[in-house]
Amino acid sequence: MPKATAVWLIDNTGLTFDQIADFCGLHPLEVKGIADGEVGAGIRGLDPIGQGMVTREELERCQKDPKLRLKIAKSVAADVKPPKRREPRYTPLSKRQDRPDGIAWLLRHHPELADQQICKLLGTTKNTVEAVRERTHWKSQEIRPRDPVLLGLCQQIELDDAIARAKADAEKAANKAAAARPVEAKAPVVEEPAEANEAE
Repeated sequence: MPKATAVWLIDNTGLTFDQIADFCGLHPLEVKGIADGEVGAGIRGLDPIGQGMVTREELERCQKDPKLRLKIAKSVAADVKPPKRREPRYTPLSKRQDRPDGIAWLLRHHPELADQQICKLLGTTKNTVEAVRERTHWKSQEIRPRDPVLLGLCQQIELDDAIARAKADAEKAANKAAAARPVEAKAPVVEEPAEANEAE
């Protein structure tokens, strides 16, 4: 790639060998060899403007003054973040026995969390959450509600994020329900005429 870019810059611009070498990360003698046809024979030039590496204005600016160095344009691809892969949460064997305690704590202290959020947070299943809630879990006699952060089943940031999402979802649902409820029409208040106190 650097040599292909150097080939294009040699053929299409009036930049010095030092400027091209600095931009492409090559040695000036290597650039001179490319220009002489001794190095990189048969390499097709790669247009750095079309690739978004440099702007035409930057090329023109550096061609006017050989002391200037080309600045790489900010690539659009640099702003694009690769999608984060979701990996299943792994809980070490030594901590798996503490999961029901963590579930019980979440059910007691944060009833706004949905079962799916608890499952994602602690790496458990809906069946286990329901069993702990209904006290049908095989270990229900030994379950003691304990903070899952202190047990090491999740991080405090993850727990706070899940709680904030649950509250936001609850507010949305409440607003939606309020908007769907028909507005009761108020009967107009009719003022009765004041009765004459004095009889004529």
